Amino acid sequence: MDTMGMSKVAEPAIQTTQPLKIVIVGHVDHGKSTLVGRLFHDTGSLPDGRVEAVRAMSEKRGMPFEWAFLLDALQAERDQGITIDISQIFFRTDVRHYVLIDAPGHREFVKNMITGAAQADAAVLVVDAKDGMQEQTRRHAYLLHLLGIHQIVVAINKMDSVEYSEARFQEVGTAVRAYLADLGIDLQHTFMIPVVARDGENIVASGEKHLPWYTGPTLAGALDLLQPPVTSLELPLRMPVQDVYKFDDRRIIAGRIESGHLRKGDTLLFSPSNKKARIASIEAWNVKESIMAVRAGESVGFTLDEQIFVERGEICSLTSNPPMLSNVFRGRIFWLGREPLVPGARLKMKLCTGEYQVEVEKIEKVIDTQDLGSNEQNHVERNAIAEVVLRSRRMMALDPFDQNMYTGRFVLVEDYEIVGGGLINMDGYADQRLQGIKSQNIFRVEHRVPIEERWKANGHKGGILWMTGLSGAGKSTLAFSLEQHLFRKGYLVYVLDGDNVRHGLCSDLGFSPQDRVENIRRVGHAAGLFARAGFLVLTAFISPYRADRDRVRAIAPDVFHEVHIDADLSTCETRDPKGLYKKARKGEIHEFTGVSAPYEPPSQPELRIDSGRHSIEECLAQLDAYVSDNFVFTRH
Repeated sequence: MDTMGMSKVAEPAIQTTQPLKIVIVGHVDHGKSTLVGRLFHDTGSLPDGRVEAVRAMSEKRGMPFEWAFLLDALQAERDQGITIDISQIFFRTDVRHYVLIDAPGHREFVKNMITGAAQADAAVLVVDAKDGMQEQTRRHAYLLHLLGIHQIVVAINKMDSVEYSEARFQEVGTAVRAYLADLGIDLQHTFMIPVVARDGENIVASGEKHLPWYTGPTLAGALDLLQPPVTSLELPLRMPVQDVYKFDDRRIIAGRIESGHLRKGDTLLFSPSNKKARIASIEAWNVKESIMAVRAGESVGFTLDEQIFVERGEICSLTSNPPMLSNVFRGRIFWLGREPLVPGARLKMKLCTGEYQVEVEKIEKVIDTQDLGSNEQNHVERNAIAEVVLRSRRMMALDPFDQNMYTGRFVLVEDYEIVGGGLINMDGYADQRLQGIKSQNIFRVEHRVPIEERWKANGHKGGILWMTGLSGAGKSTLAFSLEQHLFRKGYLVYVLDGDNVRHGLCSDLGFSPQDRVENIRRVGHAAGLFARAGFLVLTAFISPYRADRDRVRAIAPDVFHEVHIDADLSTCETRDPKGLYKKARKGEIHEFTGVSAPYEPPSQPELRIDSGRHSIEECLAQLDAYVSDNFVFTRH
């Protein structure tokens, strides 16, 4: 809750055995380490003699005593006066235990700050009362948002430098509140506290002598009011496979359970291989009684009731709630590489214990942390934040970060060095996990009419001319024009159009990513049946996902022809024959391709028609020529 101007505060959170992890961040020189040193001293959390040792060290060097030296243990930090490493120290209040992560504030050491913040449940953001919000302050606040940390205590430090001014506190606090609100952070879980870290005012003891106008909690009191995070036990089972060990005749699958729990006898699904097996035993060293269950946070080894091949990097889950499968996703990343990140860059991605080669397919936007605006750039500079599309050649098991943080974040590696990290966002992309055949006792049948005999009777080959492109690119116009033209030439030809099939075959489907996948799956199988019957099938579907089109190709690989009806977004919006783009821009249509949902153009189509530059007649002529070159039947 926001305590600016509050006279009454909520009751402290109930004490739990699980320590709350707090990361402390802020601009360099705003007093973070001093605040932490004072917090530990005033809560009685420092080892005996630590303060005296630092005081003696300061006198030996001819330096004034600094509370920051209690934490800044590295020689380089003492020499330069900045924190460059991460310190994790336990402390406690009367209410509960904490792990406080002191992360560096200097721009050059932001990588360490991210490492610390990624482990935290909540944060303390330190802001200098005199300097106010600085670029690094905004950057750190955005990173907290990026990492999903929404419980924030803002310590407005060095109030003595502004003569303990309530007006200045309100001014700085209002600026911080506005920035956090723009990030989408719930201010009901945010505290604003005026402090003087050097003197210990409002750290543990009240600062009523110099700050009588403030009636909210101290820093320690605000930490006690924070809520414990959702425990990993409440999330679905996720266990990345660390390794597979062979002992005598047993193959033991080992890993750490990141979320959920598993029991002996559970049927497990391994993703992305989609293999299933039941847990036969849970193994442990020097344990007499058999183990029946294990839970999140525990490292475990178990055997299966059948010898399936499982590899390191697979994600183990229950069959009822598996992770998503995809070879493409949106990543909200923080780039740390020495060279700018550009489209086409190939990097190693580490996701849990799995490693994947990914390519930067698109840089969607680069975030300006000063004003939260976004820029359409074709590169990402070092220490910049961006939203990108990453694609892998093989399927990945993953979860969106907002559903499971343990399997929803990743790091990027280049030449054995970490160059970036980020969160997985699946907005606009569908789960590519293939659903098996649900019907039982069904069998494939073979037709007794050879396909070449059908072609001979028809006078042309059958096949699928799959037209894909944005709404307004001209797919339907060209498909129906080509159908009329070919029919007059004697072809058995038929158009399957997106609007038409949704009145019948797919009338039960909406436009969510999952429904789009199912829509194309149904149409693909229908088109395959038409093609095997000898028809030339013309389809006109946006079919935005490359993986879906590839699956249709796999149904009839010898007769599938991908045609990209290519017109840029601005051209399509200018045409907008059904007024859909206008509605999408107004927010009246959600998940609209090209505006609020992605379109993945073909990488190597059999034919590309530039409908943005050429007339309908010119495009039709290109299609007619392609049909003549590829579908005229010649008996061998």
